Amino acid sequence: MYVIVVGGGKVGFYLTRTLIAENHEVLLVESDAKRARAVREDLGDVVVHGDGCEIRTMEEAGANRADVVAAVTGDDEDNLVVCQMAKKHFDVPRVIARINDPENKAIYNHLGISCVISSTEIIYHMIEQQIPSASLIPLAALRNGDIEIVEIDLDGRSMAVGKSIGALPLPPNALVISVLRGDAVTIPQADTVLMNGDTVISIVKANEAERLRSLFQVSA
Repeated sequence: MYVIVVGGGKVGFYLTRTLIAENHEVLLVESDAKRARAVREDLGDVVVHGDGCEIRTMEEAGANRADVVAAVTGDDEDNLVVCQMAKKHFDVPRVIARINDPENKAIYNHLGISCVISSTEIIYHMIEQQIPSASLIPLAALRNGDIEIVEIDLDGRSMAVGKSIGALPLPPNALVISVLRGDAVTIPQADTVLMNGDTVISIVKANEAERLRSLFQVSA
């Protein structure tokens, strides 16, 4: 999978480093020359200096063959421009935008950018909601409660233990985005086998949460 990350701040830096560790092809585009040099010292040649809002820069980055473009700068307007260009001009299959002001989410959605991550909104919902003591814990209700990020703790009785993620009959609108095992956090692949003690982070449509719950429930 080829991923272009636009924005070399802390979010972009750690995202790129994680993608590299998972053996994905990745390119980080940073507009500030000094910051680009500093990040390149840690990450190497996957870092380029350029303005991700410019078509020429994205052409040179190979946006026409990218599987994902993630715009994670600290400027919501820049992230919107990057995502619109990637989607409309380069026909990138998946674009992801980071936003700082939750009120901007409606604008992004209206313009066809559906995958929008607001850390402000996620943290707010985590503070607001009462977390139930259950094996399936909703961490944040997103997009007016239509999508949930959930944390699933597996034990030896779970039906999913010992199975690969690709072998699990996940709901159509569910995605396993991370597996925490001990102190390690990984981006799972289809052949990742789940183990006793794993914590699985998933995104699921709210109306399919029960189906996901049954998938990870303890076996009889």
